[in-house]
Amino acid sequence: MKQSKFIRIYSLVLLFTAFSAGVYGQEVDIIQKPKTVEELRKAILEVLAETGTPAAGIALVDSEGPVWIEGIGIADREKNVPADEETMFRIGSTSKVFVALAILKLQEQGKLSLKDRVKDLVPEIEFANPWEDTNPILVEHLLEHTTGWDDIHLPEFTSNDPELKPLKEGLAYHPHSRISRWVPGTRMAYANSGPAVAAYIVEKTTGQTYEAYIQENFLSPMGMETMTYFLSEDYKQKGATLYKEEYPQEYWHIIMRPSGAINASPKDMARMLQLFVQRGRVNATQLISESALKRMETPSTTLGAKAGLKYGYGLGLYTSDHNGFTYYKHGGGIGGGVSDFSYLPDYGVGYSVQINAGKPEVIRKISGLIRDYQTHHLPKPEKTFSSSEFKGIARPLNGYYQAINPRNSLPFYLPPLTAERIWTEGDTIYSQLPAFLGETVKFVPAGNGFYHNLHTGRPDFVIVTDPLEGEVLELAGKESGTVTLGAIPGAILFGRIAVLMLWVILVIQASVLVPFWGYRYWKGRIPGGANVLIRVWSLLPVAFLMSALVLFAAGAMDGTGLLAKPNILSLSIMLATLGFFAAAVFSVVIVIRFRNKGIKRSIFLPATFLSGLHLLVAFYLLWHGVIGLRTWA
Repeated sequence: MKQSKFIRIYSLVLLFTAFSAGVYGQEVDIIQKPKTVEELRKAILEVLAETGTPAAGIALVDSEGPVWIEGIGIADREKNVPADEETMFRIGSTSKVFVALAILKLQEQGKLSLKDRVKDLVPEIEFANPWEDTNPILVEHLLEHTTGWDDIHLPEFTSNDPELKPLKEGLAYHPHSRISRWVPGTRMAYANSGPAVAAYIVEKTTGQTYEAYIQENFLSPMGMETMTYFLSEDYKQKGATLYKEEYPQEYWHIIMRPSGAINASPKDMARMLQLFVQRGRVNATQLISESALKRMETPSTTLGAKAGLKYGYGLGLYTSDHNGFTYYKHGGGIGGGVSDFSYLPDYGVGYSVQINAGKPEVIRKISGLIRDYQTHHLPKPEKTFSSSEFKGIARPLNGYYQAINPRNSLPFYLPPLTAERIWTEGDTIYSQLPAFLGETVKFVPAGNGFYHNLHTGRPDFVIVTDPLEGEVLELAGKESGTVTLGAIPGAILFGRIAVLMLWVILVIQASVLVPFWGYRYWKGRIPGGANVLIRVWSLLPVAFLMSALVLFAAGAMDGTGLLAKPNILSLSIMLATLGFFAAAVFSVVIVIRFRNKGIKRSIFLPATFLSGLHLLVAFYLLWHGVIGLRTWA
C-alpha cells in the first residue's frame, strides 16, 4: 500500500502526462553479477551508498535453511542506530501472503471454500456487483484481485488512526470503492480491499480476530518472534525509521491491516521464506499442504487463466521473470518502506529484501543482484518451444490497444495518451509499448489462442473473449499480474493526442500574448467591448483549470489527507473544475455572439479555435469524471 504513490498518480493524471504502465516492466541495471555472498554484500552496500538509502534487511534461504541473514546500514539516522538481523521493517503489501494462507488453511479444514459466494459468507460487508445474480463475487476473486473493484480511495489510503479499530469498522469506513466495474472473474485489477474482506471472512469463520488467528496458526508455529501487525513494543525498540524524500516518517496505522500492516525483521522473513521453499513444512510439521502453495502460485480466475495462462497474480503471490527463471513473489511499499519477498520453488531458493526508504528502484536493483547470485549456477530453464516449432498460425492482429483493467477508475479515470501497437508479420506477433517508441517484443503462436514470448520462452499472451468488450488480449507482465488490452481505433488515439497538443499550443500562445494585449489596451490601441471580451473569455477556462491543478498539487504535497475529506481546499478544486466547464461553454457563446463585431481575423480565428478546443476538452473531462471532481469520494 503506497499513500504517496497514489497521490502522485492522481496528480499525473490531472496533468495529462500519465503513460500506461509498461506491460513487460523495465530491465534492471546490474552493477555486476555476484557469485559469492561476500560479493553480493559488497554490491548491495554500493547500491545503498549510491542511492542514499539508509538500511536494508536481507534474508537468503535455500532448502536446507538460512544462507545469509543481516541488517546492513543505518536503521535510524538521527540516533545513528545500526541495522541488524532483528531490525524490524514494514513489508507493506507482502502482508497479503498471510491472508491467502489463512483462507487456504480453513479450506483444508473444510470450514469454507474458495468457491463460496462472498455475499453468503459476509452479507454485512457492503459492496456492489451488477452481475451478482449470474457472476457472483467469490472468495478467490478477493485474493486474485478479480472482483472488478477500484483500489481503495483517498479517504482509506490517508486514514491514520492510532486507535485499534476492528477490521469490520475499517471496511465500513469508505465502502464506495467496492463497486464492480466489469464482470467479476474476468479481468485482474489490484484492489487492497479484496484481501481485507477475505481476512474478515477468516474472523467470522473462526470467531477470532484476524491477527490472533495468524499469530496462533502461523507466526508462533514458524518461530516468528517479533512479526506483528501493530505498533508493538518490539517495533518501538527495534523498528527502523522510515524515510521518504530523506525525511523521517511517523508510523502509519493502516485502516485495513491485513493488506499491508506487517512489521518484520530479516530473521522473521527468513522463516517465512522457508515455509514456501520447504513446501509448507515447518521443522517436522506440515503447516500447510504443498497443493495449497501451488494454488497460491497459480492464477485461476481471469479469462486468460481460465484459458490456461499460468503466469500472473495467483492467491497473494504473482510471477516475476528473471532471465527465464520464474520467481513467485509479492512486493510491498508503505510510507517510506519497500519490500520484496521472492522464491524459486523448483530450485529451493528464496530471498527477502526490506529497506527503510521510499525508493522502489533500489529494491529492483538489489533484487536483481540477488537473483543473479541465486541463479548464476543454475541450469537455464528449458524453453517450452522453439521458434521453428509453431503449433498454430498467427491470427492477424494489427492496431492499437489500451488497458481496460485500470487499477483506479473512481472518482475519475483518464485513459493514458499512449497505446500499445501490435502487428503481425508472417507467423510472428510484434508488440510495442509505447507505440513507435518502446521496446519491441515478439510472440509466436502456440495454438488455442496462445502466443509464446520469444524473450522469456513462456506463453505470456492469449486472445480471449470478454463478456463486455468482445475479443481482447490478456498478457502476463513481468510484475504484479496481467493486463487486459482492448482495441482502440487509431483515429481516436491520435485524434485525442492531436486535440490535446493543439489545445496546449494555443493556450501557450494566448498566454504569452496577454502582457502585450494589456500594454496595447493601456495605450488605447485595443478598443474595449468585444475585442476585450473575446480575448478574456478564450483564456478564462485556462485560469479555472490551472487553479484546480495548483490546489490539487498543494493538497498532494501536504500529505495529511486534505484531499481525502470535504474542506475549503477540496471543495475549491471541485468548484474550479466546474468553473472550467462553465467558462468553456460560455467562451463558445461569446465567440458566436461577437462573430460579426468587426474583430480582426488574426484575433477572432485563434480565439474561435481555442474556445472550440476548450469545449472538446471540457466534455472529455466531464465524460471521465474530472468535472465536479470530489477527491474525497
